[in-house]
Amino acid sequence: MQTIGHFINGSLVNNDSQTQDVYNPSTGEVSKKVALGGKKTIGEAVAAAKAAFPAWSKTSPLKRARVMFKFKELLEQNADKICRLIGEEHGKIVHDAAGELQRGIENVEYACAAPELLKGEHSRNVSTDIDSWSEFHPLGVVAGITPFNFPAMVPLWMFPMAIVCGNTFILKPSERDPSSTLFIAQLLQQAGLPEGVINVVNGGKEAVDAILHHPDVKAVSFVGSTPIAEYLYTTAAAQGKRCQALGGAKNHAIVMPDADLDNVVTSLLGAAFGSSGERCMALSVAVAVGDETADKMIAALKPAIKALKFGVHSEKNNDFGPVITEAHKSKVVEHINSAADQGATLVADGSDANPEGYENGFFVGPTLIDNVTKDMDSYKIDNVTKDMDSYKAEIFGPVLQVMRVQTMAEAVQLINDHEYGNGTCIYTRDGEAARHFIDNIEVGMVGVNIPLPVPVASQSFGGWKRSLFGDLAMYGPDGVRFFTRRKTITQRWPSAALREEKQFSMPT
Repeated sequence: MQTIGHFINGSLVNNDSQTQDVYNPSTGEVSKKVALGGKKTIGEAVAAAKAAFPAWSKTSPLKRARVMFKFKELLEQNADKICRLIGEEHGKIVHDAAGELQRGIENVEYACAAPELLKGEHSRNVSTDIDSWSEFHPLGVVAGITPFNFPAMVPLWMFPMAIVCGNTFILKPSERDPSSTLFIAQLLQQAGLPEGVINVVNGGKEAVDAILHHPDVKAVSFVGSTPIAEYLYTTAAAQGKRCQALGGAKNHAIVMPDADLDNVVTSLLGAAFGSSGERCMALSVAVAVGDETADKMIAALKPAIKALKFGVHSEKNNDFGPVITEAHKSKVVEHINSAADQGATLVADGSDANPEGYENGFFVGPTLIDNVTKDMDSYKIDNVTKDMDSYKAEIFGPVLQVMRVQTMAEAVQLINDHEYGNGTCIYTRDGEAARHFIDNIEVGMVGVNIPLPVPVASQSFGGWKRSLFGDLAMYGPDGVRFFTRRKTITQRWPSAALREEKQFSMPT
């Protein structure tokens, strides 16, 4: 059985005795093994990156950008293989994998603008014969720790920008679906990247902690769950490292009475069930304003959900595939059951819905839960009302919950009260309502009639509240700022005949 190793200093290596199974989630079978690197392997990767940094940091932004242009070309040429690898290990349907890869390629395209992005700022004659300017310098060795749900896209949010800014990079991808990430790193070297500039180490918590505590790693970028994001951020900060850590989400959509209901239903299906709901931008809660709105929406959703197809990644007609592991499937099913136990209504239950021929796969069918509430009077502990567990949690599965409120103000307050603030949207034809929503919602990424408001590569991706730890969001302009440090120079060349007097007051 194939064992997936690491990519260090331009070579595939595997010196680790500890391995972990990699599953095909459609069949439930072990398809490969992955080596789990630890402190020693991380140390080797950091040493390679540190050795490569001096020459790469002095390479002109134009030459760095040319590598990215070639890299983009290679990604497009090898798209079918990348999507197949994603499908085999993640379960993502081929058309969804292609969309993931394309969004990653867009970040490579943005990185190709390095000569423009890194120009710095210049001011002439800020005082008499004094000029001042800023330069953006690389940090050194930086690292990225990425999740299983986007094994191609999320790494491409990080290392293209880090590398064109002159840094060298250590990538620790998810050990659950590592093959596509490893292959993409090899393509980058084929594009002309010098050895050691990018290194990939597969592993678990030991590898993560080795990155966080290594003195030569200057910055860490992370996408994953909120508990891990908070741990990474606090640990990295304690070590004096720069850190951006993107955490969990509970993304709501407000459905107003004037919304185009046909379009609402169509977009809710894709936003809630696409990629089996394993997206940090998955739209998992529809907040209907008024019972009539909710009843009409539920009535339209029921037959649409029944018509959805889910199954193996290679069948293009499928809408979505399995979840990543058997343990994760059990977790999703527990949330579905708890919602019913705590008073919600199961309109469509996908708890036991493996498609024919894939009975051992990790499938959860499309699930619709109505009458979800934030508070449950019947579940009081010491006179404190308990929140519905399935509402509090990021279920991360193909589950759409429906909540009913009577006013838009209630809906906005409901969203603002949640601990997460990643993404949200409103469905309406009313411009005043949309503007009020945009101005008053406490969420980092907002859509108006757009269910998945993922910013384009020239913007930046990041939530609010406990969805983002750190001061800078991912990719786009914030990506440039995160992977560089500013140096400001103030310069004067006085005349040879000029003799200055002593001056002890602050120069003005």
